[in-house]
Amino acid sequence: MDYRNYLSPEIVAFIDETMAFYPPDLDPRDWPAQRAAYDRMAAHFHRGRPEGLAVADRDIEGVPVRLYGSASDVTVVYAHGGGFVLGGLDSHDDVCAELAQRTGSRVVSVDYRLAPEHPGVAGHEDLMRVTEGCCAEGPVILCGDSAGASLCATVSGTRADLGLHGQVLIYPSLGFPQQGGSFGTHAEAPLLRTEDLGLYREVLGGDPEDPRVAPARGDLAALPPTWLFPSECDPLHDDALRYAAAARAAGAEVHLQSHAGLVHGWLRARDVNALARASFAQIVEAVVQLSR
Repeated sequence: MDYRNYLSPEIVAFIDETMAFYPPDLDPRDWPAQRAAYDRMAAHFHRGRPEGLAVADRDIEGVPVRLYGSASDVTVVYAHGGGFVLGGLDSHDDVCAELAQRTGSRVVSVDYRLAPEHPGVAGHEDLMRVTEGCCAEGPVILCGDSAGASLCATVSGTRADLGLHGQVLIYPSLGFPQQGGSFGTHAEAPLLRTEDLGLYREVLGGDPEDPRVAPARGDLAALPPTWLFPSECDPLHDDALRYAAAARAAGAEVHLQSHAGLVHGWLRARDVNALARASFAQIVEAVVQLSR
């Protein structure tokens, strides 16, 4: 696909602006250098926090978290993206802050452990501990993007006993075979290629049949109400479609909205044009509906 002609000029400019932080000779396996580039990029796109929003760093069950907003009837536990190896509390700070302000719910962002230092189920365990702690105080919605969405789905698919109010998964990785469909059609999509997915999966490690690693292997019949928001121009697009089909067949409540004309990682471009703004508004509305 000729993405530069298909995508809007604003999204193309966002892609170019993002890629400017990654030198052509950057070793894809040099994780310290990759993290430094990712952090600089995230800081560049940081849009600030809504004025007056309460923000505090603490830990829950030994896991570092950042709290946004005042206590609310339903808590949103957020897991950031970054291929299981990149990102942290700062990389998605403005996204979580805006989500808290627009939904009226407290958002708890989780600083889960990253691979390759902590491979396999480490991230799952951290998110699970935070979710357990928040569930002890009231209802919880899980929300995340990319790898963070995958972690949310591993908790939802293995811990039906938590009584989650729902999960909101933004351009998620869900553990189906990375072949066919969008894995081929969008293999060379901007900002995320199918080749990149293979590298992230290799670094994460763990058993691909373990539901704590692969959401597709979880108990899909026991999922809470689920909202899926894949991006059209993303090799992971059809992962969400396959997950939705399997979960619906198992009897779960699933809503899916594909975001046409958007690429993986578009959350940082949520204000660049009408399409991105409307797409983020859909995510906000999903959280609001699940909070009722």
